[in-house]
Amino acid sequence: MAESYNICLDVGGTKVLGAIFNKDRKIVYRLKKKSKEEGNSSQNVEKVIINVVEQMLEESGIKKEQVHAIASCAPGVIDQTKGIVLFTPNLPWRDYDLKGAMEKKFGIPFFVGNDVNLGVLGEYKFGVARGYQNVVGFFVGTGMGGGLILNGELYTGHLFKAAEYGHMILNPEGPLCNCGQRGCLETFSSKQGMSAYIRQQVSRGRQSMMAEAVSEGVFRSKQLKKALKENDPVAVEAVDRACHYLAVATGNMINTISPDLVIYGGGIIEAVGDLFLEKILAEVDRYCMTAIRPTVDIKNASLGDDSVIYGCLALIEEAN
Repeated sequence: MAESYNICLDVGGTKVLGAIFNKDRKIVYRLKKKSKEEGNSSQNVEKVIINVVEQMLEESGIKKEQVHAIASCAPGVIDQTKGIVLFTPNLPWRDYDLKGAMEKKFGIPFFVGNDVNLGVLGEYKFGVARGYQNVVGFFVGTGMGGGLILNGELYTGHLFKAAEYGHMILNPEGPLCNCGQRGCLETFSSKQGMSAYIRQQVSRGRQSMMAEAVSEGVFRSKQLKKALKENDPVAVEAVDRACHYLAVATGNMINTISPDLVIYGGGIIEAVGDLFLEKILAEVDRYCMTAIRPTVDIKNASLGDDSVIYGCLALIEEAN
């Protein structure tokens, strides 16, 4: 019998990461491409995804007939049952039938889910959250994503809109968020939030080695890591502020859900996660009920960049 494979895709605002898994859940081939290199339309992003799949098959020598299923994430609100991307902030998709388009192209079953939901699911099935039943996940990147495992199941809520606690309001008079609200967790603790704080401090005449990195948008995680290593005061303040609000949000989620585990993932955690975790742990007890906090573990995600593609694999396996 021929070997069977699954293809898993992490589709973001700037890149598509693809991986081919064998039947033993081992990655046998991977590829990363920019998601906007073909221009900014739904069909062009779809074209990049198709190119990634076709290039991986060609370079790995695996035939299309050997592929059991394909799964992908997308940022935003996803109808996971129908495979339709209802809305995504960083890609040009509105009510977009990604499942239909991909199954028409490849003739292979296709599944899609929200990126952070799948990141948390990946950690639950294959990473640091294995063995836990109730998991709260914060993924700290350009924005702030959330994911929930409740009673051993991914919880997506009514119409797949749950776990948007990056938009938990922590200060009603705080910075304006892209969602239209003020003082969301995302405005303090994401790369966007930290970049905005650094820009504000630089505009007041303060010196920072991060000034150029945030002058035209959001810094890269490795730039922050370097600034922290040099003990840049503005960068340190931005991180302290981010971790303070993450501690507050974590406390709120602990009091609301009573999870057995809280995890932090995403690009920032991949770069400077030990520091973030240390700072959050130093504060979080202030914001939790003393009867609940001792029963909650708090850890960093363990799969790094691969959390989401392992979540895609879990999505395929759960469908069979």
